[in-house]
Amino acid sequence: MNNSVLVAIISDTHAVLHPKIEQLIADCDIAIHAGDICDGDILKAMKPRSGQVIAVRGNNDYPAAWPAHQASQINEIPETARLELPGGIVKIEHGHRHDMHCPEHEDLRAAHPEARLVVYGHTHRKVIDDFRRPWVVNPGAAGDTRNRGGSSCLVLNASETLWQIDSYRFEDDARDTLNTASAA
Repeated sequence: MNNSVLVAIISDTHAVLHPKIEQLIADCDIAIHAGDICDGDILKAMKPRSGQVIAVRGNNDYPAAWPAHQASQINEIPETARLELPGGIVKIEHGHRHDMHCPEHEDLRAAHPEARLVVYGHTHRKVIDDFRRPWVVNPGAAGDTRNRGGSSCLVLNASETLWQIDSYRFEDDARDTLNTASAA
């Protein structure tokens, strides 16, 4: 039997996690936050089935940007992370170190050649660049800061033979959308 793992991928919550995205995370095995968390309670609210939450620091994850009583938590959050899944490796970073305004996908690929998927945030723009490996994705903003009309996230379904990415947007006017991309 071909086991698969569901991974919720979010970024740029800026201290607010959309409730539908929080529910979606609960239906996944693992959750990734690609930075600009801005409140440790966001990480506590992310409750995937396994309890495994992988987060990286964004450019807005520094002591003065977080609630004062949580400032010490920031040092425990790495700048990059690695997740081994059936069929490959996911590398996670916020992306702002590759270009403050628009991280270059080729730079991200070069920085993580061992990955099958590179996850970044920072731009608040949802992108699925799956034209060649490693794939490079940005889930957009999972909160209400510059979410471009609606909070968004991605869900990776990873097995040894197939990886598929579903894209979700919870629009501000309550129209929800789902798009799918996959490749062997």
